[in-house]
This record gives sequence, C-alpha cells and structure tokens, in this order.
Amino acid sequence: MSQGYQSLFFRWLVTHWLCTYWLMGFGFVAFGVSSLNLVQLFAANANFLFENGWIALMEDGLLQLVQLVFTAYLAVAFYLLFKTCEHALVERLAHHNKSKE
Repeated sequence: MSQGYQSLFFRWLVTHWLCTYWLMGFGFVAFGVSSLNLVQLFAANANFLFENGWIALMEDGLLQLVQLVFTAYLAVAFYLLFKTCEHALVERLAHHNKSKE
C-alpha cells in the first residue's frame, strides 16, 4: 500500500496495535451479532408484507423493514472496522522490521 493515502485513524491503528487488536475483536463479534439471522428476518418480513399487504404496513411491517436495513448497514460498518483493523495489523507486521533498519 502506498504511504501517500493513509488516514490519521489508520496510522493510529498501525501504531497502537493492542488497541487495534481489541477493536478488531469487537468488530468481529459485533458483526456476528448484528448479522445473526438477518437473512431469515428479511425473508419473514417480506413474507409478512406480501401476504398481508396494507394491514402489514399498518402493523409496522414497513418500520421493521427499515430497521432491518439499518441493522444490515450497521453490520457492514462493523465488518469494515474489522477489515480496517486487520489491514493495519498486517501492515504493521509486514513493515515493522523495515522501519528499524
């Protein structure tokens, strides 16, 4: 990776590897929890909306769909946190000895 485009957050992650490792674990667990059964919940919500139509909308079926979409994007954010931390740790491991030479 080129050194020209690294954010301040990424450089902090590379420098503070213990915090990065902890954040990576948090992102992993949070992604797992937030994405658990998400596909089944989407399918159940879609089935509820299609079978019951207007009544389902009145019973907050659309609100539940919006909440599921929000949860999906939250899961993506946790996944990105995990991958960013992983990348920072790999970057540190790959270039750690080179900086001391």
